[in-house]
Amino acid sequence: MPIGNAKLLIVEDDPDVRNSLERRFRFEGFQVTTAERGEEALDIMADLEPDLVLLDVMLPGLDGFAVAERIRNVSNVPILMLTAKDSVEDRVSGLERGADDYLVKPFELPELMARVRALLRRSRILSETPPDPAETDVLSYAGLTLNRKTRDVVVDGEPLELTPREFSLLEYFLQHPKQVLTRDQILEAVWGYDSEGSSNLVDVYVLQLRKKIESQGVSDRRLHTVRGVGYSLREP
Repeated sequence: MPIGNAKLLIVEDDPDVRNSLERRFRFEGFQVTTAERGEEALDIMADLEPDLVLLDVMLPGLDGFAVAERIRNVSNVPILMLTAKDSVEDRVSGLERGADDYLVKPFELPELMARVRALLRRSRILSETPPDPAETDVLSYAGLTLNRKTRDVVVDGEPLELTPREFSLLEYFLQHPKQVLTRDQILEAVWGYDSEGSSNLVDVYVLQLRKKIESQGVSDRRLHTVRGVGYSLREP
């Protein structure tokens, strides 16, 4: 399906914002369904099977974090969260619940459109690309083991739960052990786009991933920051 014909679910309680987004995406050729409450969005999800969910955090009743978590329990649909909160803690909360990306309000519509299209492109590529028989299913390095086929992750012999985006990020690091990866490289490989000002997205995800794979702190450091450049996965 062409990206412009994709089915989009917009969950936003502010009628002005919701109507504005609906008009813009319909103009771009998207099939748009809207909801103003989290509970309504979940009911729609059961029948609609959208290609992407645009989800506001501050909803009446069931908030966006809870909605994202419930969606992720039953679907891998890309979720782009819209939030008025710009703290690292709030962004991490959304990412932990299963969001694929976030955008802080107020935002520019061209950037929103770029992120939506990037998420849809990556989702389509992942769904259409057949597995490479020559590509190993299991990646291992620095006490980390990732199974692409079963999507299991083990750290020092212990199973670890990761969000889909965290899984993709760790997979990319494991594909390039010891290499210094720039934020732009990571954005392109894991998110499928390079957008000015989005390097902070990488930083937030690396911080969250680091917390999960480095339980012993500095002495257990696996993801190393290369100041002014990016990150590198190395032996602890």
